Amino acid sequence: MHKNNGFKSSIAIFDYMLYIRIFLLGLWNAWFYILSAVGITLCFPLLLLCLLREKWYRGIYFLARYFWSPFILFGMGFIPLIRHKSKINYSKQYVFVANHLSMIDIMMIFMTIKKPAVFIGKSELDRLPLFATIYKRAAILVDRDSASSRKSVYYQAKHKIKIGFNIMLYPEGLVPEPEMHLAPFKNGAFSLAVQHQIPIVPITLPDCKKRFPFQFSYKYWVGKPGFVRANVHAPIETLGMTKDDIPALKEKVHQFMTEKLIEEGYR
Repeated sequence: MHKNNGFKSSIAIFDYMLYIRIFLLGLWNAWFYILSAVGITLCFPLLLLCLLREKWYRGIYFLARYFWSPFILFGMGFIPLIRHKSKINYSKQYVFVANHLSMIDIMMIFMTIKKPAVFIGKSELDRLPLFATIYKRAAILVDRDSASSRKSVYYQAKHKIKIGFNIMLYPEGLVPEPEMHLAPFKNGAFSLAVQHQIPIVPITLPDCKKRFPFQFSYKYWVGKPGFVRANVHAPIETLGMTKDDIPALKEKVHQFMTEKLIEEGYR
């Protein structure tokens, strides 16, 4: 009888501790959105000013790289560790690609790429209050269910490249399930790189998922502060390639990033 009572007490204590953990993690999760909103609000007048001219996107990128992103990351208790595995000549232009399984991926990318890169992102994000005001004017939005939208992306990206910007996108085209290292890549990034004959630079983010996963608030009550790595790898040349080379290029980059993520302890 006493043993049963002790066992039940242990279960009750365990449940109690679990509820406390969920409550604290919930507060921490909410704190992320508060920091994001405060950061944008503080920058909002300057961001709107930078939107007046297309080339002033550099100002938006500067604010995002040196204020908004570190404000959120350090405010959440994350310490970015950015490593360039190979020298990147930032006087050239690139198509940057990265894995995507966390809300903090975008902040890490801003802090990682030294020269302005225009993001290609899903159009659904233009519904977020305040953030959408900047996002839909600063990024290239794509509705993946619309053929005309996907076609428009190429023309917009071509223009951004022409005026000197890099391009940044997540080649999976979605947020994969946490158990998956990388979802299959879409053609977009590789078509752009081949079309404009500019190199692809893979970026691996091995820690973002375990620190602050996308499914955090409604499925996986996990995550914690700590170091967050971003590894920038050597450019992959596309000079001389044609559209016939796109499938092989896509597979090459996918395999390379998968291997690097496994080496870096991504799980």
